[in-house]
Amino acid sequence: MNDFDFLVGDWDVANRRLRDFLDPASGWERFGGTSRCWSLFGGAANVDEMECPERGFTGLTLRLFDQGTREWSLNWSNSRSGRLDPPVRGRFREDGVGEFHGDDTYADTAVRVRYLWSDITDRTARWEQAFSVDGDRTWVTNWTMDFTRRG
Repeated sequence: MNDFDFLVGDWDVANRRLRDFLDPASGWERFGGTSRCWSLFGGAANVDEMECPERGFTGLTLRLFDQGTREWSLNWSNSRSGRLDPPVRGRFREDGVGEFHGDDTYADTAVRVRYLWSDITDRTARWEQAFSVDGDRTWVTNWTMDFTRRG
C-alpha cells in the first residue's frame, strides 16, 4: 500500500511529449516542470501537483489504493480542463515497474492508456504514457517524464 512513497517530496521534471499523441512522426516537444507530492491515508493515497510554466498549465494526480482489489487508481487532471480524466488502474510488478491501464479518448478516438513507473531510486524516477488503438497489441509512447529529486 506504500508503493508510491518514493514520490513524496519535491522534484524537477524533464517532460518529452509527442505533438500528436497518436502519431509517432509528429515530433517531440520538450519542457521542464516541477512537482511536489505528499502522502495521505498513511501511504494508501497521495497527491502530486506538477507546474509546467513553459506550457501554461498545472497538472494534478490523485492516487488511491483500493484495499479490496489491492490495485491503485491514478486520476489525472490539469488546470486547462478542470476535470478528472478516466482513471488508470494497476499495481507494481515484482520487477519494481508499476503498470496501470485504462480507457479514454484522444481527438475523438477511443484509446487504451498505459502508464509505466520505472527506474525508481531515492533520487530519480521515470513515468511514461502510451496509447493503443488496437486492443493493447501495439502502443505509441507519447509522453515521458524523468524525475530528479530537488535539493
